[in-house]
Formats: sequence, C-alpha cells, structure tokens
Amino acid sequence: MEIRQCIAILQAQTQNILLNFLLMKPALFIGLIFTALLACSQQEEKTVEIPVAIENASKYTPAMVVNEKDYACGMPVTAGISDTCHYEDKAYGFCSPECKDIFLKDPKKYLAFK
Repeated sequence: MEIRQCIAILQAQTQNILLNFLLMKPALFIGLIFTALLACSQQEEKTVEIPVAIENASKYTPAMVVNEKDYACGMPVTAGISDTCHYEDKAYGFCSPECKDIFLKDPKKYLAFK
C-alpha cells in the first residue's frame, strides 16, 4: 500500500469520525434538555401557607383586664392585647410579651404610677 493510499484512508476515517461526532452533539443536547424537562415536570408543587394577621383577632379583650393602658409602654389596651399576666388576683393586659416581662420585673413600681 502506498503512502498516498494510507493518507487517503486516514483522511476518510477522520472525516467519518468528525461527522459522527458532530451529528451526535445535537442528539446529546436534545437528550439532556428532554431529561431536564422531564425531571422538572415530576417535581411536586409545594405550597406554603403564610399566616396573615387579622385585625382585632386578639384572644384577650380590654374587658378581661383591669388596666386601661400598658404599664410598661403606656399604649392603650384598646389598641390590642398580646399578652396578659395575673398579679395579686388581678389580670393585666400588655401590648407585647416584652412589656409584660418589664412589668413583672417590678410590678409594684408600675402600679404605684397608675
């Protein structure tokens, strides 16, 4: 076999390999896209419920407590009672748990300023 024939055979084989590779690329790409779409379509939809604050949905009412204002911050209890405590057999309302905690550190001090 002559060198020219060997070169011609090698060139033909190289062209054939390149052609097969180029034809395979789009098929691979389409296969990957199809797999991705299939995976996305099989995912479950997850819904998350977000709690919504409803105005005047407090479980405590001003009629349930003896104070008209939050002793820690001065806010009227008619604006909303978030927390309560009992001190000396009386119920007191507060706008937040933080205000209740402040009151409970020294209740006599706050009740002196009624």
